[in-house]
Amino acid sequence: MAKVNKFKDFCCRAVGFDPTQHRVTTEIIAGITTFISLAYILAVNPQMLSLTGMDQGATFSATAIAAAIGTLLCAFLARLPFAQAPAMGANAFFAYTVCLTMGYSWQFALTGVLIEGIIFIIFSVTGVREWIINIIPECVKIGIGVGIGCLIAFLGLKSAGVIVANPGTYIALGDITSGSALLAMIGLIIMSALIVRKVKGALLIGILITTVIGIPMGITHLKGIVSAPPSLAPVFCHFEWKNILSLDMLIVVITLLSMDMFDTIGTILSLSRKAGNVDQKGLNRALLCDSIATVCGSIVGTSTVGTYVESSSGIQSGGRTGLTSLTTGLLLLISLFLAPLFLSIPAAAIGAALFLVGVSMVEGIKQLYFHDPAEYIPGLVTMLAIPFTFSIANGIILGMISFTLVNLFTTGFKKVSWGLIILTLVLSLKFVLQ
Repeated sequence: MAKVNKFKDFCCRAVGFDPTQHRVTTEIIAGITTFISLAYILAVNPQMLSLTGMDQGATFSATAIAAAIGTLLCAFLARLPFAQAPAMGANAFFAYTVCLTMGYSWQFALTGVLIEGIIFIIFSVTGVREWIINIIPECVKIGIGVGIGCLIAFLGLKSAGVIVANPGTYIALGDITSGSALLAMIGLIIMSALIVRKVKGALLIGILITTVIGIPMGITHLKGIVSAPPSLAPVFCHFEWKNILSLDMLIVVITLLSMDMFDTIGTILSLSRKAGNVDQKGLNRALLCDSIATVCGSIVGTSTVGTYVESSSGIQSGGRTGLTSLTTGLLLLISLFLAPLFLSIPAAAIGAALFLVGVSMVEGIKQLYFHDPAEYIPGLVTMLAIPFTFSIANGIILGMISFTLVNLFTTGFKKVSWGLIILTLVLSLKFVLQ
């Protein structure tokens, strides 16, 4: 019995779980909620990468494995309730820009991901990333969290069909009286009611109820339960070294590095605010986790791995330790065998949950200092640029530029350091090189 207790204590310490402050059931439910919220990437990423000629089955396995590696690193190294997976945006750049527009092979793109990941590890170990985080103005940090919340809410509504494209007004309200949009509205009401009543695991319960309701509506389609994981062989360690010293490779690496660095920093800062009580050591380790996961991801055959904003759904459900991410990571490994089952969850159910997660993150705007225009203008630029440009990186960069210029021309060097000026100039190169 004593050995069992020692082993239990060891496991708790390994993931930062304190039984006097946290509950096992809460952490596990949070991990399941996070998994369900980000499970869509297991379907979207392979489909997007297949446009480059990569084997879709192999990239499915690569996506699940890379996500599991990053998430389990967050559990044991960072001990935080963060989940990681191939990042949206980076996979689009990989497929549409590097391969379909620039005309390079997917092997060339994977090599760029590998190089970028190695540089990212060096930045993490040497403290460069920590320096960048510390130099970002507080108003921009606040704007990042609120902007990400707006983006998540938008993505939730879009994926569920509640809002649709419109050539005249860009976006418009979809048909919420039928189909996926109606199911999403039903799910939204159910989840909102559960949240108002402070039900633990409200989002997970709401997602499951919405999925069941979708069966008689003809929206939820059960596709089976078990299937063997597809082989990684078609994409495993397929790198192309002949062009690593080319100008195009430099541009690809710089762009990936910029997207990865600021998307990840922005997401981690936002999630840390939501989780609370995350010290600098934990943040540094979280930054290192996605660097390692990116390198591993390139080896198994997928695009850049980053920390996922959908982790906030688990945090919203009470996740606070590495036990949450451990649960998510194990589910990602299990998903290799249960892909048909979890892919049966309709976009309407996930979209409703993402909308509520995004709304909960918008509350951070009250921390913005509205008495000082030099503070709230850059904050609002950051907040609005993220959903309007569909990029966390663009929002951060535009917010940094606006803060630097506004304060430099009004207060001189009172709020602006040389480090901030240099960083802003470097960031501005992203728009020149793209």
